[in-house]
Amino acid sequence: MLDTEIGLYKMRCIVLNCLRAGLNLHRLILLLAFSATLITLLNSYYSSYQVQKQQLIDNTLNNHKAYAAKLVSATDNFLLAAQQQLAYVAKILEADFTNQTLINAEAERLRLQTNSFNSTIIVNKFGDILGVSPLSLNLQNRKVDSFGTKAALSYRVPMISEPYISMAGNLLIFMSQPLFNSNNEFIGYVGGTLYLKRASILNELLQVHYHQDGSYLYVVDENNRLLYHPDKERIGEQVFDNQVINAVLKGKVGKQQVINSQGVAMLAGYAPMTMAPWGVVTQRPLESTLAPLDSLMWQVFIKTAPIGILTFVLIWVLAKLIAQPLRKLAETANTLDEPTTSVALKHIRSWYYESDELRKAMLKGIGLLESKIGLLRHEAHTDPLTGLHNRRSLNMQLSQLMAQQRSFAVLAIDIDHFKRVNDEFGHDIGDVVLQSLAKILLDVTRDSDIVARTGGEEFIVILPNVHPKRAYQLAERLRIRISKSIIEPVGNINVSIGIAGWPLEQLSLDDVMKLADQALYLAKRTGRNRCVVDTIYDQQDTSLFEATELE
Repeated sequence: MLDTEIGLYKMRCIVLNCLRAGLNLHRLILLLAFSATLITLLNSYYSSYQVQKQQLIDNTLNNHKAYAAKLVSATDNFLLAAQQQLAYVAKILEADFTNQTLINAEAERLRLQTNSFNSTIIVNKFGDILGVSPLSLNLQNRKVDSFGTKAALSYRVPMISEPYISMAGNLLIFMSQPLFNSNNEFIGYVGGTLYLKRASILNELLQVHYHQDGSYLYVVDENNRLLYHPDKERIGEQVFDNQVINAVLKGKVGKQQVINSQGVAMLAGYAPMTMAPWGVVTQRPLESTLAPLDSLMWQVFIKTAPIGILTFVLIWVLAKLIAQPLRKLAETANTLDEPTTSVALKHIRSWYYESDELRKAMLKGIGLLESKIGLLRHEAHTDPLTGLHNRRSLNMQLSQLMAQQRSFAVLAIDIDHFKRVNDEFGHDIGDVVLQSLAKILLDVTRDSDIVARTGGEEFIVILPNVHPKRAYQLAERLRIRISKSIIEPVGNINVSIGIAGWPLEQLSLDDVMKLADQALYLAKRTGRNRCVVDTIYDQQDTSLFEATELE
């Protein structure tokens, strides 16, 4: 803006000098040509300044948005790996939970093997600490007495706690994995801590991305509390009235120019995590982003010349032609998980050898990846005989429903006297019966319902957002449809159905499944070929369930 004012001042001086000297055609042409050139130059310079300024802002916002997504992916992968380590140790301990030597060794190995946790702990179902590492915490043979460790006893599911002050006086988050014996009874849990104000692998992961240009990142939890910040004194502080934090905690991915809590204009990108209810924000001061621009524009203004402009235009055109296929390939590489990626790759014009070979390699890689992922996903989540969900897939679907706080009904289905079918007709005919029953279940249920085979002649149907009376109606419809169906050469078969559901007095998923099994056993004991609703579930307040009509 200062350069513009200087240029206009010089032009005004020239005009005044011309007026004083008297105008003629020669001087008027010079004046008009000079004025047009100067105005064009100043306009181009001012426009270039504004464009460069906006590009810097847009690029910074886009980079920080992508950067936040990258950090979310890295942090999610770390938390997932940490949870998998806990699950692995849990499997080892479940096989021999009375072995104190094993407990001590696994607590020490879990902490030291990958340095994922600052400390580890193994607790029985009564809250007694059986193993701890490091021993310097002096927690051996004591009872758990902090928020995270008590929550792990109550919820009995893999979890990541909110930040809290531990028994040893550290601000931390606690990750845990429940332990169950062979009878599927809860016997304790194994857990690990991540310190927030002291050195930890999570801090190291995030500190790698700190820059000296004023850029920095922070992590917030669902309570607006800072879990990570370059200024350790601010860790644990709650931040409100921040648009970026409010957006990321609502699960949004984006970018924004905001004024932070310290009153500084910032360019921020943000993304939510999936493994925990946290958000990652990366940002840079607007002043730091624009600082190089004034000096850059002055140099461009001084050194601009016709040949330079011509050369720049030529280079710009050639660079654009060369970079365009690579840029499109790079943009497409960020969407490899989308189904339309291969089609987009085929439409990219790679007019020179290197870019064309890269495009072919990406197409080949996507084809192999999609094929292998599809096959593995199908095998891991499908019962091979019936094509229904298997137990693993069922558990994943139920976990998602519970995480979304969506109510659901459980139909536990068992074929009456199925052993007679196998004994009289053979197992091949028994398989035909199971396949026919699976088809009937899929025909009667809705697309949104979950149908799974959990073993032998046992099936589970999950009905999201269905209250007890509606669940009983569908169960009766299933039972009658099955009893009227002819399956050659067996003829008619009958089923017994037990019905329970969630939410149910704050019971766990295992408890709800047990109630469905108990209702099924009651149906068996009282004559078979009938539906029985768990009495507690039948008395549930239907206002807890969404209004959903069965088709």
